[in-house]
Amino acid sequence: MDMMQAIVARHSVRRYRPQAIEPETRAALEAETQACNQKSGLHIQLVTDEPKAFDCMMAHYGKFSGVTNYIALVGSKSPDFEERCGYWGEHLALTAQQMGLNTCWVAMSYRKVPGAFRVDRGEKLALVISLGYGETQGTPHRSKTAEQVSNVGPQTPEWFAAGVEAALLAPTAMNQQRFTLTYKNGEVEAKAGVGFYTKVDLGIVKYHFEIGANRKLQSHE
Repeated sequence: MDMMQAIVARHSVRRYRPQAIEPETRAALEAETQACNQKSGLHIQLVTDEPKAFDCMMAHYGKFSGVTNYIALVGSKSPDFEERCGYWGEHLALTAQQMGLNTCWVAMSYRKVPGAFRVDRGEKLALVISLGYGETQGTPHRSKTAEQVSNVGPQTPEWFAAGVEAALLAPTAMNQQRFTLTYKNGEVEAKAGVGFYTKVDLGIVKYHFEIGANRKLQSHE
């Protein structure tokens, strides 16, 4: 599938089958993770066969089960750190979808396991993305309309409308969709609203918009 097809197919999955990720798939995802780090300046790490992070009360409360693989979104602290984690993390989540894997963005329903991944001096962990073969493929969530998150209309081009539709498929914390996309004079302004993890959400939304519109917003490299 191409990336737009992955956007449509991907839904959050919290319950996973006890099936190991094949070595070839793991190697390909690791290579893509390193490529993202080179482009973004982040320190994203792929963690596999590690069952302890999601073997805790918060994970059980969040209805996670069978999670032994995840992507740790780590990087140096900066004003755009969370947004870059959202942008590049979603690239990896959709790449995993193309490989036949399922994912879920996770903010608090896990615990940090010493030695599972590195957080160097001056760095922080933003959140993680669970990874594996889901018991199901997940289900779509209720979405806002394009008019609620943008100024899409007769005066805006078709590519902008396509980008907004892709953005509406972006996973956001608690499905809050607190973002706005504004078209003016050939340019698009993307803004985060107020709420939990909205800066991360904005990065995810921007990535989706770029795929749907088939054009870049501001650089994330």
